[in-house]
Order: sequence, then C-alpha cells, then structure tokens
Amino acid sequence: MFDQILQLVKEHLDNNPQLTQNIPNEQADAIHREIATHINNGLQNQPAAPASAGGLLSQFENSLNSGNLLTSSISGGLIGSLGSKFGLSPAITGAIAASLPGLLQRFTHRNDTAGSGVAVATS
Repeated sequence: MFDQILQLVKEHLDNNPQLTQNIPNEQADAIHREIATHINNGLQNQPAAPASAGGLLSQFENSLNSGNLLTSSISGGLIGSLGSKFGLSPAITGAIAASLPGLLQRFTHRNDTAGSGVAVATS
C-alpha cells in the first residue's frame, strides 16, 4: 500500500505546481516519501472498522474531511516534519497538508475503481 500512496503523492504534487514550485528538486523525492509515510501511518493507525462502514480508507478520508483530531494530528505531524527536516516554510507545509483530503479521495477512488480497495473487517 505504501508504494501506491507514494505514487499518488508524486502524481498529486506534480499536477499541482503551486505546491511544488518552492520545493527544491534535490529534496522532492524525500519530501514525497515523507508525505506518503505520514499518510500510510495514519491509515495503519486507524482503528479497524467493519467493511460495511466503508472500510479503512473511507473512514480515514471521512476523518480528513471532517477536521477531527486524527486529521489535526497527521497534518500537524506532517507540517512539523516537513518544516524541520526540509526547511520548508509554514505556507508551503500548510498548503501540502491542506491538499491531503483531495489526495486521499483520489487514492480511495483509484482503489475502488480497480476493485482492490482496502477494507478491514473485524470479527
């Protein structure tokens, strides 16, 4: 799943030059990996939900869109990480974090279309 997230992060940022124009080319790959790691960790740290409730990705996407504590935690962690590790300004890190809901929607849609969506069921 990490590789899928990483590929989507790269595509998403490449398609949004306003996000990438201030990212040094030599740091782009490391920044992509950092963003993908935060998303992947957020997905893995979600409590398991019955498949009928929409699965793990859907639950995570809903939490991003609703602005709950999980969203704040991931966005805050990502902003702090991008700022401290790569020296990116708060404006750039905030814009990247604000793009997470759209990125997750694309990831969820891509997996649903391919029929390989990730859903975690509990017994």
